[in-house]
Amino acid sequence: MFRKFRTVLAAAAFIVATYAAAAEMSGAHPDTYVVKRGDTLWDISAKFLKKPWLWPEIWQANPQIKNPHLIYPGDVISLAYLDRVALQPGPRQEAPIGAIPLADIEPFLKNLRVTDSFEQLPRVVGLEEDRLRSSGGQLIYTVGLEGAQVGQRFAVVRPTLRYTHTRFVSNGRYATYKEDLDFRGKRLGSQTIDWERNWNSAALDTGPQLELLGYELAQISVGTLTRGVVPGSDASTLALEGNGHEVRVGDRLIPVEAQPYDLQFFPHVPKVLQPEGKLQIAAVANALTSGGPRDVVAISGGSREGIDNGTVFSIWRQGSHVIDRLHDPEDSRTTETRPNSRTKAGSSDRVLPDEYAGHVMVFRTFEKVSYGLVMEGTKPARVGYALKHPDATY
Repeated sequence: MFRKFRTVLAAAAFIVATYAAAAEMSGAHPDTYVVKRGDTLWDISAKFLKKPWLWPEIWQANPQIKNPHLIYPGDVISLAYLDRVALQPGPRQEAPIGAIPLADIEPFLKNLRVTDSFEQLPRVVGLEEDRLRSSGGQLIYTVGLEGAQVGQRFAVVRPTLRYTHTRFVSNGRYATYKEDLDFRGKRLGSQTIDWERNWNSAALDTGPQLELLGYELAQISVGTLTRGVVPGSDASTLALEGNGHEVRVGDRLIPVEAQPYDLQFFPHVPKVLQPEGKLQIAAVANALTSGGPRDVVAISGGSREGIDNGTVFSIWRQGSHVIDRLHDPEDSRTTETRPNSRTKAGSSDRVLPDEYAGHVMVFRTFEKVSYGLVMEGTKPARVGYALKHPDATY
């Protein structure tokens, strides 16, 4: 009896969830759609749904297909029972489609990674003929590869950014810090996004909790180990490949991974909710502070926060803290001469509402930092903007 009740309850829950997803169906959704070369899963999802991140709720996996989650050009996607979609396989002579455009993210998949530290990595100590820079076809000399095998390939990487996160104990707010590094990995400066932009940060900085999120390593080149340490020498020898940038003394090395990333994932809502304001845009690739659709951003959270590939967030500009100039008992100056900030909070301070900026989908995840692609937006996505559930309305 109890087992039968559980079965009925599960079926009811399935129907409720399905109808909820059906309510989000696009008004102009097709009955069938033939997948074409160049399509992405996000684009296909948007043809059927107002909210592409709800795709897993209507996708009907096809158990008769070897891998029911892969979608290929030529496959036919059609609406099935209770507005769920099913797939009829096509010729499958091409590669499966990705969730987002590969051309937009490929450099960030292949050439960037985040690590907790880099000082212990093998490093370049010399260049062929004592050059200041070396490029493809030339030799470099390294230490720390004593156990490596001749023929093994290594990526030459250089630390470029340092990400940290601060939580202010006094008010529970968060701030993201992005610091540029020189070729040795030494800090050059920082860009700080303070949640209390219009208040004196010193008044807030009472017992801050600073956490290192990681170092971003950029791949400079790739080399193959041609000779290990020989008698009378302290270094191993690598030959650089011809499709990289110039290498210099001090660069680090990591083994080349056979399959470092995965493009087969579905857009979906976050699996774990985070405290308000904890997740932020930490950096915008190839830009100083802002970006738009099809720009890559770094996010101050990763697998530790339950983020995985395909996770979708909405992007929000946090509401400013401003002074109510007409009702400030602490200042009798006219509105024209009064400043827009003060050294501490006042009784006339007002908090403006947050403003929606866009949506971002994660495509590569590390422990404490992720990379995402801005999919759509109504205004630029800037460093320091907060990330919320994709359905957030405020």
